[in-house]
Amino acid sequence: MKKTLIFSLGILLLHSCTNEKKDQQKPDVVAVNIDSTIDPSIDFFDYANGGWIKNNPIPAEQSSWGIGNLVIEENQRRLREISEKASTANAAKGSNDQKIGDFWSTAMDSAKIETDGLKSIQPLLDKINAIDDINKLIITVASLKKIGSSTLFSDYVGQDAKNSDLMAYQLNQGGLGLPDREYYFKNDSSTINIRNKYIEYISHLLTMSGENASKAVNAAKNILQLETKLATVSRKIEDLRDPYKNYNKMAVSDLGKMTGNINWSSYLIEIGVKKADSVIVGQPEFFTSLNKILTSTPISDWKNYVKFNLISDLAAVLPDAYGQESFNFNKLFSGAKLRKARWKRMIQLEEDAMGEMLGQLYVKEFFNETAKKRYTVMVDAIKESLKDRISKLSWMSDSTKKKAYIKLASIKSKVGYPDKWKDFSSMNIGTESLAKNFMNARLWWHEYEYNKLGKPVNREEWDMYPQTYNAYYNPSNNEIVLPAGIFTVPGYRDEELDDAVVYGYGGASTIGHEITHGFDDEGRQFDEKGNLVSWWTKNDETEFNKRADVMINQFNDFEPVKGYHINGKATLGENIADLGGILLGIEAFKKTAQYKEGKKIAGLTPMQRYYLGYALGWLGHTREEQLKNRLMTDVHSPAKYRVNGPFADVDDFYSTFNIKKGSPMFREDSVRVRIW
Repeated sequence: MKKTLIFSLGILLLHSCTNEKKDQQKPDVVAVNIDSTIDPSIDFFDYANGGWIKNNPIPAEQSSWGIGNLVIEENQRRLREISEKASTANAAKGSNDQKIGDFWSTAMDSAKIETDGLKSIQPLLDKINAIDDINKLIITVASLKKIGSSTLFSDYVGQDAKNSDLMAYQLNQGGLGLPDREYYFKNDSSTINIRNKYIEYISHLLTMSGENASKAVNAAKNILQLETKLATVSRKIEDLRDPYKNYNKMAVSDLGKMTGNINWSSYLIEIGVKKADSVIVGQPEFFTSLNKILTSTPISDWKNYVKFNLISDLAAVLPDAYGQESFNFNKLFSGAKLRKARWKRMIQLEEDAMGEMLGQLYVKEFFNETAKKRYTVMVDAIKESLKDRISKLSWMSDSTKKKAYIKLASIKSKVGYPDKWKDFSSMNIGTESLAKNFMNARLWWHEYEYNKLGKPVNREEWDMYPQTYNAYYNPSNNEIVLPAGIFTVPGYRDEELDDAVVYGYGGASTIGHEITHGFDDEGRQFDEKGNLVSWWTKNDETEFNKRADVMINQFNDFEPVKGYHINGKATLGENIADLGGILLGIEAFKKTAQYKEGKKIAGLTPMQRYYLGYALGWLGHTREEQLKNRLMTDVHSPAKYRVNGPFADVDDFYSTFNIKKGSPMFREDSVRVRIW
C-alpha cells in the first residue's frame, strides 16, 4: 500500500447522521459523560469522561474502548452489509460488486481455508527454500515485498520532499519484527518477556510450516539476534521526524557504493522500478551497516527470517491456527483477552485489500451531503482564525508572516470522498482462495504505486478511504483530508449537536489540528507548494524552537505508566497540532451566535461545552499493554494527555473552569506554551 509523509489524528471522534427519530429524547451529548465527583481543576479528562469510563469497561476483545471504537463498530457493520449484499448479487465479472462479493465469500469460507492449508503460499515457501546465496535472497525479498511481506528494509514510491511535483523511489530503514527498535534494548521485565515470547512465536510458526521443533527454536534465537543487529543501526523514532536529516538524494547508480553486496540492478527490476535515475535514502548509515550484516549472517538464518516474516505477514489468510498464534503474540502489545469475531477480522482484511472499492459503495448509502457542507464551511472559519492569530504574533517577523499567509491560503481541503475514484478493473479477485485474493490485491496496489514513477503527481488522490475513521495533513500537497467515516457518532444526528460541541471536537480536534500540522515543527518546513525549503528567517526559527522546547519538556514529564514517560520530542508535532487546534477552535467558535447568546445547555455555558466537546473526542480508556506499546511507538500522546496537556496552556481554560493556582491543572503563565 502507499506510504507518504502525512500527519494523522491517531484516534478521534467526529459526528454524522443516524436513523434515530428526531423526537426521541436523548441525554445531552457531553453532560452525560461527566463524573461530577471529579473537580475539573484536578483532572479535566476524568471530569469530562469519567462517568462514561466507569460504566463502560473494555470488552475482552479490545485493547481500548471509547466512542471512537463505537464509531468503528458501526462502520464495520455497515461494511459487512455491503459485503454480504455483494456476495449474493450475482454481479457481472470485473465489477466492484463481484470483487467485493468474491473476496467476502472466500474470507468467510473457513472450512476451505482449513482444507487448503499452506497450498496458496507453498510456491513462495519453495522459492525461499531454494535460496543459496545473497543474490537469490535479494531477488526473493523483492518478489515477496510485492505481495505484502517486507523484510531487510523499507522502500516505496512517494512525492519528493524537495520537489513535490515528482514521484520518487525512496529507501528507509526497516526489517524489524517488533514494533520499534527500543523493544530490542529496553530491559524492564515486560520488554524482556516480549522478547522471550517473540522467540516462541517465531519457533511456533516455523514448526507449523514443517521445520523440526528444536531447529525452529535455534532459528528463532538467531532471527532475534539478526533483528537486534538491524535495530542497533536504526534511528530512534524521534530522529525520524527531521525531514532534512532523513532526506539524502543520490543517483541510483551510486547505490552500489553504499551497499555493494546488493545487486541493485536485479532488485530494482524485480521490485518494479523502471523509470528512476535517482533515489532518496532516509538513513544511509542503516544501509551501510546492512551491507556488512548481509555477508556476516549465514544464509540459513536469512532464509528462516524471510520465511517467518512471510507466514507471519499472511497469518490472517491462512488456517486458523496461524491467526491464533499471531493473536497470542500480539496481545502482548494490545492487552486484548479474546480474538475478535471472524467477520470483524475479515472486514479489516478486506479494507486493507480494497478499501477504496468498499468506500465507493459506502458513501452512496451512508454519507450526508449536509454534513459535508457544514465541515467545509468550518474549514474556512478555522483558517481565518489562524490568519488572525498569525497577525498578532509578537515573535514572528513580518517577512515570515507574509509567507505564512500564503501557505495558509494555499491549504486545500478534501471532505468526504474523492471526486474521482480509482479504476480497479485490473485487480484479479475470484473464488480460488482468500490467500490468493489478498496477495493479488496487494500486488495490484504495489504495481499501482510503482507505476507512478516518471508521471506527474496526482494531487487529487486520497491516502485514506472514505470510511476511514481518521484524518490527515499531507505537507507535500499542503492539504487536509477529512474522510466521510470520521463524521460518524452513534446515537446523534449532526444537526442535533450544538456549535459549541461541534467546534470543540470537530473544529479543534480535527480541522484545527490538521491545519496546525502545516505549521508544526515538521510541517512548517514545507512551503505552500509542498516543497521542503526554508521560508523562515533564522531568528524566527530560533524563536519557534525555543517555544517548542517548552512543550517537549512539558510532555517529557508525563508518566502514564510507571517507568514509561511520554517522548516529548517524538510527539511534538501532534502536541503542537492539538494545542493549535484548540486555540483556533476557540477563536472560530467565539464568532458564532451560540457563543454570543451565552445560553446554558444542560447547565453548561457555551465555552464549557466547547472544552467538553474537545474532550469527548478522546473519550475512552486503554489497557496497560497497549498504552506501553503506544508510548514506545506512537507519535501521538495518550488520549488523557491530549486533553489535560494542552488545556493547561490555554488562558481561556482557566477562566472558563475557575482553575486556581496550586491545582493540578494549573500551569504558571510564564511556562505555558505560546506558539500559534
